[in-house]
Order: sequence, then structure tokens, then C-alpha cells
Amino acid sequence: MCPWPTGDAGDRWRLVRRGTFRWRGTRVLSESVSLTSGLDVAARPSGGPTPSNAPRVDLEWGLQGARHLGPSADAIVVVDVLSFCTSVTVACERGACVWPHPGGEEAQALARSLEAVLAGTRSHREGPSLSPTSLLDLPARSRLVLPSPNGSSLTHALMSSRCVVVAGCLRNAAAAARRVAGLRRVLLLCAGERWGDGSVRFAYEDLVGAGAVIERLSAQVPGLVRSPDAHAAALAFRDLQPLELTSSGAELVERGFAADVELASQVDVSEVAPVLVDGRFATAA
Repeated sequence: MCPWPTGDAGDRWRLVRRGTFRWRGTRVLSESVSLTSGLDVAARPSGGPTPSNAPRVDLEWGLQGARHLGPSADAIVVVDVLSFCTSVTVACERGACVWPHPGGEEAQALARSLEAVLAGTRSHREGPSLSPTSLLDLPARSRLVLPSPNGSSLTHALMSSRCVVVAGCLRNAAAAARRVAGLRRVLLLCAGERWGDGSVRFAYEDLVGAGAVIERLSAQVPGLVRSPDAHAAALAFRDLQPLELTSSGAELVERGFAADVELASQVDVSEVAPVLVDGRFATAA
């Protein structure tokens, strides 16, 4: 079980009984937080009575979602397809260790203390950056601090969690599923994007990225119970649409990062399941 903080945090989508999406909004925390135990978690519907010890997968959005269902999870798969989790997977394919961080001066200080490379923003054209294509030629066994406002900030807030935390995306969906398949309660935690006020914006690419992991997990775990949200994500993945047509994908293409979108759209091409250990992502043993 994982300890979680209380308080206000991010927006999330919730699937309601008639199959429509309802927006519930509070403000998302942009900084890392201290995680504490003792938060009661309401049970999620699963479509009918099931054994209390049945393996189960849920889906939520942002830090508020982590606080809602995290205490009952044995594993959390963070999903940020465009592009943090894709970038982490590519870096770990190269044998790198990746430290998530929200960014700013503290990220610079962390990189100096670790003698690590501080990745630039996506628009940074020299050296490693948030752009996954910039990491394809990363030197083996590199040490990389990789800031981002969404997936990296969310993962940084999970640092003191005692459950397994995995970086998941389309690229490594099957590998991520294998890594958590032996655990009873799995939470797919979508990072989403941000509105100007800092609140979480629904991101199609994260929904289908989570759905890919859920589909692979369902194939590996007999009797797996899927929450309605998790089931909807799996169905969305079955009808996967081109990511370049999404809001985030179209923006990246317009900015000249079509190769990033193409790379992030690849499904099950990686055997790497990066796991958060001692504050850094590394290849699962």
C-alpha cells in the first residue's frame, strides 16, 4: 500500500454510468509534495460483485487521482506519452538512469550534485532534451535529470511512495504490463496536459497509452477486474487514432517535432519497463 498526501490537487476526467465524461476540477499542484498515510479511499465500481482479493486495475488523472486511489495500489504506472514517459523509456533503452524533476534552479542543483546532464526543454536543439528523438543516441549509462511540467512533476511527487512506480507509454506497453502483472492492485495514472491556470487537461494520447497497458495486462492476468475508467481506456486503445491529430500532437508537428510524435506512436517496440528506485528511473531487473 502507498501513503498519500491530502489537500487540493489536479483536475480529472471521470467516466459516469451512461458512458459520458464529466469534468471535475480543482487546481493541480505543480510542486513536489510530502506523501503521508491515512487517507481513506472510496471503492470504485467494477460492474458487479467480485472477490475482494481479485486482481484489479484502475485509471485516474493527475495528482488528485493518485491521492484518490493511490493508497490502495500496489503499483502505479505513470503515463505521459507526449513525451516524458516516452523519453524515459528511450533513455533507459540506452542504459541511462533518469531523475524526474519539476525543473528550475533545484533541477540544476540536482544535476550538479549527481554529476548528471540536465535535459533541456523540447525546443533546446543541442544535446539531450525532453524530445525523445534527442535521446536516441544518448551515451550508454548516462545520468540524466529530465524536467517536465506534467509526467516528470507528477512522478517527482510520488518519490516517497512505497509501491512500485513504472513509466508507461505506447512504446513499452507490454513491458510495463509484465512488470506489474504479479501485483494485485494496479493504478494507471495519466499525467494529462495543462491549461493556462495550471489545471489538468484531458489528453487522448495518455488515455490510449494507459489503455494499451491495460489491454496487455488483461491478457496476462486471468480474472483481472477493470474499473469502468480502465475499461474505457482499453476500448479507446483498440480504436487507436493517429496521435498527430490530437491537440498535443498537432501542436508538436506544427513546431517541427513530427518525429517525436511518430516515435511516441510506436506500440510495443521496447522491452524496457523503467522503475522508480531511489529517486531515479532505471531499467527493471
